Amino acid sequence: QAHLVESGGGLVQAGGSLNLSCVYSRQPFSTYAMAWFRQVPGKEREFVAASRWSGGSTAYADSVKGRFTISRDNAKNTVYLQMNSLKPEDTANYYCAAGGTFISLRNSAQYTYWGRGTQVTVSS
Repeated sequence: QAHLVESGGGLVQAGGSLNLSCVYSRQPFSTYAMAWFRQVPGKEREFVAASRWSGGSTAYADSVKGRFTISRDNAKNTVYLQMNSLKPEDTANYYCAAGGTFISLRNSAQYTYWGRGTQVTVSS
């Protein structure tokens, strides 16, 4: 059965770092694009970062560019989000998502599978 499971969230002080992980089933996601989105209650889901299966093409939201890095280890069926220089406004539930090989990376509608999320809280 297809699944995506996020982990690594927690409470961190502003300026600190967290590394999120998303472990996914090999089928059907072996060549899928993977992404991270985040959402705060009462607000719309926000694109954070994405990577195609090869890792050679990535995309970042302007708000996190230079601070967050998405990477993936296909052999381990895991995608990571290294989050540095965290700000209180980064506080959100972070979701891992999977989409087809050649989707538009920033478009949430392109992703067909979603994890349950992991909470990131940055104290001010």
